[in-house]
Amino acid sequence: MPRPIDQLPQIRSAIRFYRVMSWVTGAFLLLLVTEMVLKYSPTHVEVFAGGSGGLLSLQRVVPGDGCQWYSLFVPGGMGCEIVSLGDGFNISLAILIVHGWIYVVYLLASFRLWSLLRWPFGRLLAMAAGGVVPFLSFFVERRMHAIAIADVERLEAERAARSAAAPTPASTTSEA
Repeated sequence: MPRPIDQLPQIRSAIRFYRVMSWVTGAFLLLLVTEMVLKYSPTHVEVFAGGSGGLLSLQRVVPGDGCQWYSLFVPGGMGCEIVSLGDGFNISLAILIVHGWIYVVYLLASFRLWSLLRWPFGRLLAMAAGGVVPFLSFFVERRMHAIAIADVERLEAERAARSAAAPTPASTTSEA
């Protein structure tokens, strides 16, 4: 397996990819939290595009048949189906699905950076938590980026010291 000192270009690429995915994941997580607050708070609405409400509209959600009113306040609806009364494109549902897939890509970006730099397992867990705790991805990204840049600088210094200490081909041929 290649050592981190031999993978500096891949590490730099992994740092950039992790940074982008951290910000995208964090932004979609905030959108998801907003959507959940709208749906499960007393407002009980979802965001729709198009349809009878116009370009953008908030449409009510109601408990399905045989469900109690308080099932609207619990994500998952206590086993009850929550029915949206809107028509058009359900932006709230799209945010949910897109965040899920973006989080998968974020986990891949985190794993790539973690494995290239051979960090302790706890850092991978911290990075994974960044995609599910609102605002945490921004703080974790800043910390992990600083650690990664410090590691890259250390690896570059080590590489420079090794190349300075290595004999040059001209010095070995002049002895003959």
